[in-house]
Amino acid sequence: MSGNKEAALAAKEQGNKAYKKRDFDTAISHYSEAVKLDPTELTFHNNLAAVYFEMKDFDKCIKECETAIEVGRENRADFKLIAKAYNRIGSAQRKKGDLQAAKTAFEKALTEHRTPEYRQNLSEIESSIKKAAEEAYINPELADQEKQKGNESFKKGDWAAAVKSYTEAIKRNPKDAKIYSNRAACYTKLTAFDLALKDCDKSIELDSSFVKAYLRKGNVLKAMGQVQKAMEVYEKAMEIAPDSDEAKQGYRDCAVKQASMGGNSDPEATRQRAMNDPEVQQIMSDPAMRMILEQMQSDPQAVSEHLKNPEIMRKIMKLKDSGLISMQYR
Repeated sequence: MSGNKEAALAAKEQGNKAYKKRDFDTAISHYSEAVKLDPTELTFHNNLAAVYFEMKDFDKCIKECETAIEVGRENRADFKLIAKAYNRIGSAQRKKGDLQAAKTAFEKALTEHRTPEYRQNLSEIESSIKKAAEEAYINPELADQEKQKGNESFKKGDWAAAVKSYTEAIKRNPKDAKIYSNRAACYTKLTAFDLALKDCDKSIELDSSFVKAYLRKGNVLKAMGQVQKAMEVYEKAMEIAPDSDEAKQGYRDCAVKQASMGGNSDPEATRQRAMNDPEVQQIMSDPAMRMILEQMQSDPQAVSEHLKNPEIMRKIMKLKDSGLISMQYR
């Protein structure tokens, strides 16, 4: 090793010590000395770039990295060191807010050397670019226009066209819970129940008090045969809007369907567990309730009439949840 190279490495070590102490001016002085002593080594330029990055002088950082790459190419440096320079350019460009330039730099880093860190950096910048594009596309006024187009298509029974308009409206205003609910109604008409549920959930996430989203979710679950889940959703709807006839009717329909379904494989065990519940004991000891249950046994359709009374409905649902009704009334 020549004397100049040894001196350059010694200067680099002094620079490293200063860098660790965050004495950046001293670090720059030592790294610059190393460059003068050995202009064929790209590492010194990479080190200078690291200092400028910490100093938030991103333009100088990028310039130094570009010099490092040029020196590295000329002297057939390790591709890993060149990749490191590209990666730092990407980081500096991201700090500057130039996401496209950052993406290009991270892609070049991966071309030189594929590491988890470089892949993660590229993935993050691609997500940032996508998010920025989506945010730039937001326009509530245009969203309302597309929503109206969707409403018109829905009224005409053109569900596919309505979905297209509502989807565009969502892109223009992704925080509007009502648009997701409207698109869910279209998906329900198209029997795309999985997509309808997803939109209902998103609508509820955006506005937990929006009762129509719960009603539509309950209707979808009911159509899918998921009666118990549908009832839970209708219950939530009734909590939000106690006077909602649609929620009450949906709940009653599910209750009738569930009461007519098959029972437990061990009815005696189910009965004993249920009768250990004080509330069930109280209901079963009520003469009026026993008369209603006897009527339901001889005429299962009578349950629909009784469920119109909220208090009786609550008691019947308690017995249903305990397993007694589904065991005795089929």
